[in-house]
This record gives sequence, C-alpha cells and structure tokens, in this order.
Amino acid sequence: MSKPNIIAYLKPQCGWSNGVRAVLRKHELPFQDRDIINDPAQRQEMIEKSGQMMSPCVEVNGRLLADVSGDEVEAYLLANNLVNPSERQAEAPTNAACASHDPAPAPLQFRR
Repeated sequence: MSKPNIIAYLKPQCGWSNGVRAVLRKHELPFQDRDIINDPAQRQEMIEKSGQMMSPCVEVNGRLLADVSGDEVEAYLLANNLVNPSERQAEAPTNAACASHDPAPAPLQFRR
C-alpha cells in the first residue's frame, strides 16, 4: 500500500492538533506539519484552501478535511483504504480539545 501525500495544518500545542499527529504517527504516515500559529503564510494557505479559519485541517492526496479531530482523520483514512486497521495505540488522545479551550460560558445569573 503506497503512502498518501499528507499536509496537516496544525497548531504547535493543541489537543485537536496533537490528536491528528498521534493518528498519523500511529499509522506511520509521513506528513508535512504546517505551523499555522507561528507562520502566517501557512495559516493563510489553510484558510484559502478550506474556506474557513478552524483547525486542524488535513489535506490527504489533494482532498481537504477541514476542522477535524484525529478520530475523523483516521476514519477517513480507513474508509478510503489508505491505511489498514491497527491495534496500535495512539500516543495522545485523538479527540480532545486544546487545554486553553474554554467550555461554554455559564448562563448569566442576576442577583436581586
């Protein structure tokens, strides 16, 4: 099975981005890790390709998967026969928010 060409537009420190990296490493897939935080040109390229600003975005053989988790990337790879199922464990959670991701704000409460 030939390895797909993968470009991953990721944040350096982010739960979602780390989940994508973990899935790609789990399946031993080479990929270009594009830093969208420290390299504005990479972020702009991601936005132009995806039409939106959410990350991670992963391009697999020219097909762009926008705003995805590691689980979604793995499901796509398996569904398209780009990888075989693996019992190997991922090195990080594959469907987790960034540590800095705030939960939904609590509803406003008024005092009398």
